Amino acid sequence: MMFVLAAATALYSPATLAHQQKLALSKVVVNPRTDMLEIMHRFELHDAEHAVKEIFKSDADIIQSLETQAQFAQYVYARFGIYKANGEALDLVEVGFEIEGKHFWVYQETPLPDSLEGLQVVHNALRDIWFAQSNTVNIEIGDKIKTLSFTDNTEVLSVNFTQ
Repeated sequence: MMFVLAAATALYSPATLAHQQKLALSKVVVNPRTDMLEIMHRFELHDAEHAVKEIFKSDADIIQSLETQAQFAQYVYARFGIYKANGEALDLVEVGFEIEGKHFWVYQETPLPDSLEGLQVVHNALRDIWFAQSNTVNIEIGDKIKTLSFTDNTEVLSVNFTQ
């Protein structure tokens, strides 16, 4: 009985719950060979494990189930968008997803616009289930790197490349 109590205490201790980072990092880069904007979203696998149980069902398994992985990727695709400075949406293509080590990756791409003065970005993945979720987007265009941080109630952030 003591072992069960000790195990239960360990499972729900603050140190155990602290594994959730509630951080995601996305990178938007130009591939000069293909003239595409490539988008790579990196989620902590531990966060994704907890998220799929809240978003889909309590027995969802992002590690073992390809179906759950695909569902999570669709969830991310639906909550991320890039727009030209004038508000015109860029048509994002779903490229795929994978587990790599302690991370779950989701990939998208879109043709590079003819003129790129700036971008508007929306990144709400996991922010609809955890207020503390922080999504950072690094945008690399040429030699310029711009960072956007989605926290609290932030819905849309913009970058300008002409300055």
